[in-house]
Amino acid sequence: MVEVSKDNPKSESLNETDLEYISDAILGIAFSIVAMVAAQRMAWSNKQGSVDTSVVTAFYSLILCTSMIRAVWFLIPNSVMEPSYVPEAVMAFDPDHATWVGGFLSEIILSVGSLGLFSIFILILVYWADILKKYFQPGVQRSKPMKTFKKIVFFLFAVQIMNAVLFLLNCYSSEAMRLLNAVLLASVSIICVIEITIFSHKFRTVLQTLGAINQVSTESQVKRIVWITVTGNLFFFTRAFLETIFATVLIAYWRKNGNVREVFPHPWWDTYMFIKHWSEVAILGLMLYILQSRFTTNNNLSQGNREGYHQVPDSEDDVPKNVSISGTVDV
Repeated sequence: MVEVSKDNPKSESLNETDLEYISDAILGIAFSIVAMVAAQRMAWSNKQGSVDTSVVTAFYSLILCTSMIRAVWFLIPNSVMEPSYVPEAVMAFDPDHATWVGGFLSEIILSVGSLGLFSIFILILVYWADILKKYFQPGVQRSKPMKTFKKIVFFLFAVQIMNAVLFLLNCYSSEAMRLLNAVLLASVSIICVIEITIFSHKFRTVLQTLGAINQVSTESQVKRIVWITVTGNLFFFTRAFLETIFATVLIAYWRKNGNVREVFPHPWWDTYMFIKHWSEVAILGLMLYILQSRFTTNNNLSQGNREGYHQVPDSEDDVPKNVSISGTVDV
C-alpha cells in the first residue's frame, strides 16, 4: 500500500492557478463545441431514416458522450471537487482529507471519458477485424462484431470498477488508483497502434482489389482509412508515451521517497494536461471531419438517395461486402 503523508507544508502551492482555470474553461468549451456538432450530426443521421444500430450513428453517439463527459469535467471548477489542482495521494474515508470524495468522483468522471474515447477506436477495430476475416478467412465462423465490442468495453469498465472498489477498501491511495488507470490506458494505446497499423494495411489491400475487380475508384475510401490510421496512431502513440511517463515518474518517486505526496509540480502537470486533452479534442474533431466527408461523398454519388448507407450488422451474415470504417466502401 502506498504511504500517504498527512502533513503537507506545500498544500497552498497545489491550488489551481488562474492560468489553469482559464485553460480548463477553454478545454471545456472546446469539448462542448465537439459535443454540439456530434449531436447535430446524429440528429441529421436519424432524419435520414437510420436507427441507433447504424455504424455512423454509433460513432456519433460515442463522440457525443465522450465530449459531454469531458466538457462537464473541465467546466466544473476544480475547487468544487477537490482543493488541489495537482493530484495528491489520499486514502478513502481519511478524516484528515474530507475532500477525498470529490477527488474520487473526479477520477471516475475522467476515467469514464477516457474509456468513451477509446471505445470509438475499439469499435473501428472490431468491425475492421470482422470484415477482414470475411475476406482473408472466408471459411472461419465469425463472432458478432457488436458482441465483441461490448465484451471488450465491459472488460475495461470492469477494471475501472475493480480499481474504484480497491481504493474504497483502502487497499491503496488515490495516486495508486491513477497509476493503474495510466498502465491500463498505456497498454490499450499500444495495442490500438499495432492493430490499426495491421488492419489498415489489409483493408487498403481489400479496397484496391475490390476496386480493380469492379472497375471503380476506391481512392476516397482509401484516403479516409489513411487519415484514420495516421491520426489514430499519432494519438495513441502520444497517449501511450504520456501515460508511460506518468506511471514511471509515479513509481520512481514512490520507490525513492516512500510516498507520492509531491510528485507533480504545476509546470509538469500543466504540460501533461495540455498535451493529453488537446490531443483528444483534435482526434474527436478529425473523426467528425472524416465522417462528414463520407456523407458528402455518398450524397454526391447517390444524388440525395441513401445508397451505400448500411445499418450496423449484428451477425456474421449481415456484414455487407462494401462496408468500411465510415459505413461504406461504395464499391
